[in-house]
Amino acid sequence: MGQIDFWYSIGSTYTYLTVWRIEEAARRAGVALRWRPFNVRTVMVAQDNIPFLNKPVKAAYMWRDIGRRADRHGLTPRLPAPYPLAGLELANRVAVLAEEEGWVAAYTRATYRRWFEEGLPAGEEPNLSASIAETGLDPARVIDEAQGEATGAVLEALTEEAMALGVFGSPSFVTGGEVFWGDDRLEDALDWARRDAAPR
Repeated sequence: MGQIDFWYSIGSTYTYLTVWRIEEAARRAGVALRWRPFNVRTVMVAQDNIPFLNKPVKAAYMWRDIGRRADRHGLTPRLPAPYPLAGLELANRVAVLAEEEGWVAAYTRATYRRWFEEGLPAGEEPNLSASIAETGLDPARVIDEAQGEATGAVLEALTEEAMALGVFGSPSFVTGGEVFWGDDRLEDALDWARRDAAPR
């Protein structure tokens, strides 16, 4: 069975489209899936690549494009969503803990739903506690651990790993040493993972 690593950062707008469909798409493709949260803001600052800040025409296109693609997938966002996120790092620190403890998919979908469909920024209250609680966990415990040095170190290490792999944006999919960037490249990545795992 092939495997795909889903490198994503809560704070990326296009990742909203991916989190709702990636598990089912990977299942249909017979490809194992691993969620890999990282801090895309760190990557963008390091590469002097801030795609939408002070670029109103490009930002307007982004929201319209997300709206069109969301409609294709049966999603109903309220656009534009609050952007950029002040709580990006904390949202992804929680995702790091969630990945370690096995509830990353549920948390990520919950926080994106509140951000894009209810207008509540991810990584801030009330989204943060409500999305954690939706997974059945204690928000106070999770937030306390997420703010600790250990979790910060893991997020930093994951971000460095992403950059070393050639990841420069979110969502990205890595399989067989290949990087595929963008929600619209998910199917290409899954096809590559299947091909890479096929008997030679």
